[in-house]
Amino acid sequence: MSAGSVMIVDDEPQIRRVLRATLLARDYEVMEARTAEEALDLLTDHRFDLILLDMNMPGMGGLEGCREIRAHSDAAIVMLTVRDAEADKVAALDAGADDYVTKPFSTPELLARIRAALRRTMSEAEPAQLRLTDVTIDFAARAVQRDGVSTRLTPTEFDLLRYLVGHPNKALTHRELLSAVWGPEYGDEHEYLRVFVNQLRRKIEPAPSQPRYIITEPWVGYRFALPDKAAAQS
Repeated sequence: MSAGSVMIVDDEPQIRRVLRATLLARDYEVMEARTAEEALDLLTDHRFDLILLDMNMPGMGGLEGCREIRAHSDAAIVMLTVRDAEADKVAALDAGADDYVTKPFSTPELLARIRAALRRTMSEAEPAQLRLTDVTIDFAARAVQRDGVSTRLTPTEFDLLRYLVGHPNKALTHRELLSAVWGPEYGDEHEYLRVFVNQLRRKIEPAPSQPRYIITEPWVGYRFALPDKAAAQS
C-alpha cells in the first residue's frame, strides 16, 4: 500500500536521487521535476499528496512556483531551502507552503515533516456543515464558501480553521494551536500561526483588518467567535 504520492522539485540531480531513494524505501510513490515549470506540467496529468519544492531554482523561482502550484493543487507543499531567516519562512508560508525545512536537514526530520503534512492533507473531516451569516464550512468536503462563492483553502488552512471552529468562543494558546495542527515539535513556531491566521482572515472575514470570527487574544493566542445563530448540520 502506498504511503502517499510525492513530487520532488529540485534542480540538483543528486538531491533528487537521494530524496527519491529515501521516499521509495518507505513506500511513497515518487515523481521528479527539475524546475517549477516542469512541476506545473506534471500537475496537469497527475495528482500528488505532497510536493517537496526547492526555493532556489533557475527560471521560475521557488516562491513564484509555490504560488502557481497552489493555484492548481491542494497538495501539501514543503519548501526546501538553505535560508533560515524568519522573513524567508514567512515568505514561503505566504506563498502557500504548508511547511519549511532548512538545508542541510536530517532524513528523520524531513520524513517527520512529510508525515505531519500528509496527516493534515489526508485526514478525514467530520461529516457536517457549519453555516455562519456569510460563511459556510463543509467539513466533509473540506470546502468553504463566503457569500455563496467557493474560497480555496490549503489543507493546513482548513485544519487550522477546523480546530478553531471545533473550540468555539475559547481562547486557544499559540502553543495549543501549533501543536494541534502542525505537531508538538512546532510549539514555538509563532510565525507559522501569524501567517496562516492572516491568510484565513483574508479568505473568510468580510473585513480582514477588523475580524468578526478569528479574534486575537493578546499575549495568548486566538479565539473563534461563533455567532449565537450559527447553524450546524450533520
